[in-house]
Amino acid sequence: MKLADRMSGLGTETAFEVLARAKQLEKKGKDIIHLEIGEPDFDTPKNITDAAIKALKDGYTHYGPSAGLPEFREVIAQYVSKTRKINVKPEQVVVTPGAKPIMFFSILALANEGEEVIYPNPGFPIYESVINFVGAKAIPIKLREENDFRLDTDELKKLVTDKTKLIIINSPQNPTGGVLTKEDLRVIAEIALSKDIMVLADEIYSHTLYEGEHHSISSFPGMQEKTIILDGMSKTYAMTGWRLGYGVMREDLTVLVAKLQTNSNSCTATFTQRAGIEALTGPQDEANKMVAEFKKRRDVIVKGLNSISRISCKTPQGAFYVFPNIKQIGWNSKRLADHLLEEAGVAVLSGTSFGEYGEGYIRISYANSVENIKKGLERIEKTLSKI
Repeated sequence: MKLADRMSGLGTETAFEVLARAKQLEKKGKDIIHLEIGEPDFDTPKNITDAAIKALKDGYTHYGPSAGLPEFREVIAQYVSKTRKINVKPEQVVVTPGAKPIMFFSILALANEGEEVIYPNPGFPIYESVINFVGAKAIPIKLREENDFRLDTDELKKLVTDKTKLIIINSPQNPTGGVLTKEDLRVIAEIALSKDIMVLADEIYSHTLYEGEHHSISSFPGMQEKTIILDGMSKTYAMTGWRLGYGVMREDLTVLVAKLQTNSNSCTATFTQRAGIEALTGPQDEANKMVAEFKKRRDVIVKGLNSISRISCKTPQGAFYVFPNIKQIGWNSKRLADHLLEEAGVAVLSGTSFGEYGEGYIRISYANSVENIKKGLERIEKTLSKI
């Protein structure tokens, strides 16, 4: 079978591959502590689940509009207007099955073959994957530990060319937990406006922030029409399996993104959208409890990692990942991650799963209990003592 050339540029998400390997080892009887997958280990709040059940009983089992149910788009518009301090209309919202389609559709709609898209590296691997898949040129901007894993705005200015069509930012960030400052965003906004470049702002972890408040680049003067906000229910409300996300953008782009939705998924499941309405308008107690628990776990894992010889770890400001430096161990990231899975029974990800600049680091998700985190740290320390 001869495949289309574009398939050779399509990447993957290593977390799912490592999860599959870990599950295979478990079937063979090995005890595995899962610190690899980026998924809250909490149940979806009951009020949200109840809303979905009611929706099913009420007949929300049929096709809906490609851009989303009007009532859900209205709720999202109100929510984003409040949280980002901008004025959003329902017509600027597209609901998708998970937030990933917004990445795919945005890059597909904006970048021609040979044109450039700047993206964070280390960063969520699907950015680079989709850029390559559509035939555009992926331009990485390095996130450095000494800069708290924030992008360097001076470097960004140098990377921008006449071929730059899109800048992707992610704050709070996967895999590092880094957060862009308000000043960072102001400079990025100035660059985008001066060069007429669109910005894809991946804000999926906007609620999972431990200090300060979330700032959106869309709130800067002139930036609302230059920004595509990506967000969804997976991380904030522990709804990963529900596949419910959305994008907020200028109206003329909304029409095109909805058309891409029509050509791919048709629409997002209607009963999950009814659950989404409850998620955004109902009690936020459970979502806030999750953040408090994640912060507790963050403090445990950062302290534990920094107590292990030859490992150092920055304290993340958001999301639920740490990105410890393992350079002193003398092994590359992939080798160490594989060794920890096979020998220690601890599933983590190589930093290179998030791009070439992730070498020398591993990503650990603390979406697990404090008890399991401590157990995992003990196993890591014991295994490293033998290297």
